[in-house]
Amino acid sequence: MSRLAVPPRFAVREVGIVVAVQVVVLTALSGRYGFHRDELYFRAAGQRLDWGYVDQPPLTPLLARLFSFGDSPFTLRIAATLLGAATVVVVALAAREFGGGRGAQVPAAVATALSGFVLGVTHMLSTATVDLLLWTVIGLFAIRLLRTGDGRWWVAIGAAVGVALTNKWLVPLLVLALGASLVAVGPRAVLRSWWLPAGVAVAVVVAAPVLVWQAAHGFPLVTVARGISDVDGGENRALFVPMQLVYLSPVLVPVWVAGFLALWRDGRFRSIALAYPVLCVVTVALGGKPYYTMPLLVLLVAAGAGPAWRWALRHRAWASTGVVVGAVMSVVIGLPALPTSALGPMLAVNPEQGEQVGWREFTGSVARVWSQAGPDAVIFTRNYGQAGAIERYGPEFGLPRPFSGHMSYADWGPPPDTATGPVVVVGGRSPVFTGCRVAMAHEAAVENEEDGTEIAVCDPVVWSRVWPELRRFYS
Repeated sequence: MSRLAVPPRFAVREVGIVVAVQVVVLTALSGRYGFHRDELYFRAAGQRLDWGYVDQPPLTPLLARLFSFGDSPFTLRIAATLLGAATVVVVALAAREFGGGRGAQVPAAVATALSGFVLGVTHMLSTATVDLLLWTVIGLFAIRLLRTGDGRWWVAIGAAVGVALTNKWLVPLLVLALGASLVAVGPRAVLRSWWLPAGVAVAVVVAAPVLVWQAAHGFPLVTVARGISDVDGGENRALFVPMQLVYLSPVLVPVWVAGFLALWRDGRFRSIALAYPVLCVVTVALGGKPYYTMPLLVLLVAAGAGPAWRWALRHRAWASTGVVVGAVMSVVIGLPALPTSALGPMLAVNPEQGEQVGWREFTGSVARVWSQAGPDAVIFTRNYGQAGAIERYGPEFGLPRPFSGHMSYADWGPPPDTATGPVVVVGGRSPVFTGCRVAMAHEAAVENEEDGTEIAVCDPVVWSRVWPELRRFYS
């Protein structure tokens, strides 16, 4: 790895071409299938802007609000496309900071743009889309700090961490991994700069409104995180290692392994290499989701892109085969490239594709039951995806506003006690609902979470009395 004091020229034209192709592909496919259930929730949250929500800070809902001008998946996903393009540029800049010229920057950009995880999370708007960019930005600033020894980069790191805290509260895991690695393998001199506490102060100031909101509401994000660990922790731990090998692409495993080894041999950047296994250990211990480590993996790809490119020049046939196979796998798995009728096998690998299909039809099923129950019936759903779909498509069917006890929807209710009509209960029923009669089970076009969802008509309730029992912090 180069030890040049000044990094090579940034390959603006070449990386720009990669980004342009990425934007064209994502834009061409952004309107296919439909909203993801999480996007429907972000859309609903964006219409009720606040400094926080029980399961997330406000940044992603704000983006959903800004890009809902067409109220379609196509316009909403402009934000995701722009975030994805910026992520590719940041990874290419990281390759440059590691001393890589055009032969490292361009392969790093291509590998990132074509990786399955990046394609999947930049096709649709989610908190993971925003985190991917912000975490790689923090990594880039940390790399520049280590390369230059200029403590002023702590302020930039602090600002980026503060912004990340307004999106999701996972970034402390990254800070912990980078900080522990710096202490363990250095260079520790950067920790003795007075700019470090300045950076901490900047992070706190930027995130202050979000921190205050969470404190005022009893830190519900902690409750949600605990629920994720309790419910999914075992499965997350079992899948963690396999997902590290397949999330980006199996083809890219040798690239990021080469990047890890290259950084480990360079004393300036050894802490960046160590941060990845440290983050893995922390994530597994907490029962977190395997994708939490992906931003550090793309930085390792940036470090390994140069060695991988030199190997590819010597083994063109193998390299070409790997690129084609990896690209096809990533596109088919990560993007809505197939007709919905052919999604079956893909859903076992990427179930998120199925969560983008059939929400208007689902709302139509609810509408049929509601029309039978009568115009004074109240619609109550089990989860925010169902509520978000009915909120978006319900006006087409003449439906009233839906209610739910799931996540922040619980804070946007309850119905008034003057709502004394029967209750159309969508999904699993709480014991507070009595006299329920199942009217139908929704048949989805694909095997997604709503396939087979029962829709029942139940007796009226006193909403103010039962609402506390209907709040749910997890699915």
